[in-house]
Amino acid sequence: MSADHVQHVHSSSWPESLQWLLGIVVIAVFIVTFIVQAFQIPSESMENTLLTGDYLLVDKLHFGASNFRGQLLPYGKVKRGDIVVFHYPLDPRLHFVKRVIGVPGDHIRLINKQVYINGAPMVEGYVHYFRPHDAFRDEFPRLDFLPSGLSGAWWQEMRKMVEDNQLIVPEGNYFVMGDNRDDSSDSRYWGFVPQENIVGRPLVIYWSMRGQEAGNTTANDKLTRFIYAMGHLMQITRWDRTLRLVN
Repeated sequence: MSADHVQHVHSSSWPESLQWLLGIVVIAVFIVTFIVQAFQIPSESMENTLLTGDYLLVDKLHFGASNFRGQLLPYGKVKRGDIVVFHYPLDPRLHFVKRVIGVPGDHIRLINKQVYINGAPMVEGYVHYFRPHDAFRDEFPRLDFLPSGLSGAWWQEMRKMVEDNQLIVPEGNYFVMGDNRDDSSDSRYWGFVPQENIVGRPLVIYWSMRGQEAGNTTANDKLTRFIYAMGHLMQITRWDRTLRLVN
């Protein structure tokens, strides 16, 4: 093979490599935008179903959150018991993950921590309790006092939607709660989740890490945490939770 021919092959490979790289980027952007997205669990509100330090892949197609699916297929039906990732109604820049307790038209009431839907007790084997009784949290909806941590706008809205001590879920909205029922900022405190806020449903825990490294960190701490995690991967990984399906 001549030197001239070698030079020709070498130079022509650059456009091909660039094309291949751009193709990978386009596919990755498409997947993240329309199909799946990675999220981290930053708090204890879904214990023991999801733990702080769990890293999730979320299916964005199932509930039609993306325009791509919405143009091709109808929305998937959100059901009671579904775990959903959604834009926090009070600050859409934030993502929350909770379990759907009430769907449109449902009448919701809590009596001594027990959830009643349309007058019937809800069977919830996934719920975690650990705190003493709280009048507002555990006897929801309560309209006779204003507890701390309650959204003022939601307090005014909620009063219009309670009949016979039951909260009625309006059309196009969902009532969500954390499985860690005693330590969850959820619909009891800030209101309903609109259908359009729902991003998708968690599919799998693709990785889980234990310890303080799993908690919230500032932007300046991210590099330090990453370096630490790479150096202690075997020790901090919860192997029993990694690649576990979410249900």
